[in-house]
Parts: sequence; C-alpha cells; structure tokens
Amino acid sequence: MVHTVGQSSNHHITPRYLSVVLTARYVLKPQSLHERDKPTSSIDFRRYANSLDHDTPPLVAVIMTPEEERQAALDSYRQKLIESREWEAKLKNLRLEIKDLQKEFDRTEDNIKALQSVGQIIGEVLKQLDDERFIVKASSGPRYVVGCRSKVDKEKLKQGTRVALDMTTLTIMRMLPREVDPLVYNMSLEDPGQVSFAGIGGLNDQIRELREVIELPLKNPELFLRVGIKPPKGVLLYGPPGTGKTLLARAVASSLETNFLKVVSSAIVDKYIGESARLIREMFGYAKEHEPCIIFMDEIDAIGGRRFSEGTSADREIQRTLMELLNQLDGFDYLGKTKIIMATNRPDTLDPALLRAGRLDRKIEIPLPNEVGRLEILKIHAQSIVLDGDIDFESVVKMSDGLNGADLRNVVTEAGLFAIKDYRDSINQDDFNKAVRKMAEAKKLEGKLEYQKL
Repeated sequence: MVHTVGQSSNHHITPRYLSVVLTARYVLKPQSLHERDKPTSSIDFRRYANSLDHDTPPLVAVIMTPEEERQAALDSYRQKLIESREWEAKLKNLRLEIKDLQKEFDRTEDNIKALQSVGQIIGEVLKQLDDERFIVKASSGPRYVVGCRSKVDKEKLKQGTRVALDMTTLTIMRMLPREVDPLVYNMSLEDPGQVSFAGIGGLNDQIRELREVIELPLKNPELFLRVGIKPPKGVLLYGPPGTGKTLLARAVASSLETNFLKVVSSAIVDKYIGESARLIREMFGYAKEHEPCIIFMDEIDAIGGRRFSEGTSADREIQRTLMELLNQLDGFDYLGKTKIIMATNRPDTLDPALLRAGRLDRKIEIPLPNEVGRLEILKIHAQSIVLDGDIDFESVVKMSDGLNGADLRNVVTEAGLFAIKDYRDSINQDDFNKAVRKMAEAKKLEGKLEYQKL
C-alpha cells in the first residue's frame, strides 16, 4: 500500500494518523525520477510532520511485506555473524600471542632463577635407614644422614645411586644419572652400520655358531630355561687378519638392533695405576644399564696376554686390567642381556684364565676362505660395480689362492682403478686378471701367521 504525502491542506497528519504511520514501519523515498530507485534510510515522521509547511518534494511511504522483513532480518543476521567470526578470529590470535608471551616469560624467569640459584653437592647413597632418612657420601668425602625431598621417588634410591644434595641442608634434591667416563661414552656412539649376514660370504658355519651364542639367548631366553642349561656369556673370534671378525660382530649387533660398544683394547690401558681397571668397571656397568647390549673388544691380546712373574710396572698394570676383566666376566648374569665378543689374531698369546669355560664359552675360528668362499665374497663385492660383459669369476678365484676377504675387496677396487686409467666406465675380464695378479704379488710381502687351533 502506497501513500503520497504532500503540502495540500486536504492531507493534514493527525496524531492518530501519525501513530498509525509510526507503527507501520514506513520507508520513504523521494518521488523524483532520478532518485526513485535509490534506497533511503527510514526518516522520523515527527520531523517530517513539522516540516510540511516548507517546500519539500513529495515523498512516498512504502510498507514492507513480511517476506521483505524476513529477508532484511536474514541480511542483518548474516552481517552480524560475519562480524562475530571476525572477532573470534582476532580473539584466537590474541590468545595465541598471550600463550607465546607466557612461554617467553616462563623461560626468562627460569633463566633468572638459574643465575640466582646456589649450586648443589654431588653425593652417593650408601644405605637407607628408614622411609625418610638416608646415609649419603658427599663428593668431598664426609658421610651424612640426610632427608629426602618429597618429589623424589624413594624406591629408586638404591645403594650407589648418584644424587644432588642441597648446599645448606644436604637434603636429597634429585637423582642423577650414572657417571660415565667420556671414553666409554664415545664407545657407545659407535654405529655398527647396516651390515647383514647376506653380505658375508664363505662363513656360513661360523655365522650359525655365533648366532647360537649371541642372538638366541637375547631373543629366546625361555628355550634355555626350558631345557635347563645356561647360555654362554661370550665368544672369542680368532683367525688371520682380514677374514671378517669385526664384520661378524657388526652384523650381529645390526641384526639384533641392540646397543653396541666397540672397545679398542689398547685404548683401555692408562699410565695411572687403577685407571684401566676403573674403565673396565664403568664399561660393563654402562652396558648393564643399557641392555640389550653387545660389547665387542677388538685386539683383546693387548690386555689379555699371559701373565708372568717378572715384568715392569706397565706389565703389572696390564695384569691388573686383565684381572678386573676376569672379575667382570665372572659377575655376569647368565640370562642377562649383555653379551661380549672378543677378537684376536694371536690366540696363542692369551691367558688361559680368560679362555676357560664360564668366561669365553665358545671359541670360533675364522679361517682363510676356501675356493667356494672366495667366489661368494668376490660376487658380493662385485654386485655394485659396472661390468663390461660376462666376467669369469671362477678363473679369477683360481688365481687368488691365499687371499682373504679384505684382499678380495681390494681386487675389485684395483680392477676399477685399471678401468679408470683406460678412461672406461666399466670393468672387463682383463681388469680383474691384472688386479688379482697384483694382489697376489703384494701378498708375498706379508708373513704367514702360524698359531695353534684352540
């Protein structure tokens, strides 16, 4: 319904009519041709009624239908919803900023406390008197009866546990990890690498014996309990140099995914009395705390040689180191997850006490490979190289009598160098023949190692 309101005297706006108009939600539009389609905001009818005497253009009052009111309400709701979501996004960003600032504040507060805090004393638990009191030995030497902080788990405070003591009250504040010598820690960083038994040729029997001693007790200890026997503690690998003793130990550690300690026996010997024995104790203690663990001691003849009644002070220090090693081997738990592998190319020089049953229960000889073994090793090393046609590896193997696994790997390397010298990208049969002859000549310079089989 449309009403036109003008300045004629016949159209006076009475209060009753004005009341009806105000409750009808009019929308007034100027009745001019160029502004007819332009929307205008609602106007105050009271102001309009007072201005009828002035020269104003006639206006049209339009009453909105229910459908138009519904659409206007929806548009208003949609606009408010968009504004609400914008404010929610801003609020979320502000909360994230507050959270970051809180973290920065906590970190700064911790740094300030660290700068203002007093140091603590390192001690060792000797004995537990009751639920609240412990006898501890401070690093300076004296012993004290002290209390324990409520947040510290008292069940873990066993004899020998390293703790931090308050500087004033000597109260146990926290537990500390076991003290580890830097040399032992560097041993634990040794990575056995991705070595598989498939990459070892000519040692099938030796691999089977080694896995029976090391792998089987770690994976299936219930088999030994069921039969009623005790698994071996360790194994000795002996044989000429370059036959794969270290490679076998790495393959075992890699297949089991255990911790691996590679110990160079000559590095254990220290010039100060007692330091070598202490290093042996820490090494075995670290292995027991990080089970399952495999300790590989290469060149064990450096500290495991026969003991003599006469000798210098250095010889006596080596003997003390050997006695500590024997003591640690005797203290091993049979079903523990710590195994030891020793390797040497001089088994005839080892002390009989080290070789007796109960310490090194199995001795595995790693001999020079025979013709079949050399063929397997040569094919393994030739898998990753570029070959020119078919290579007769059997003829190469027949010329490689007396070569070990390391020599055969060097044969492949020398053949590749011959190909590089001739500006070729592949290795042919002639390169292998020249390489194996060169290695056979160099092998004559090495002395032949003779030892009695254990």
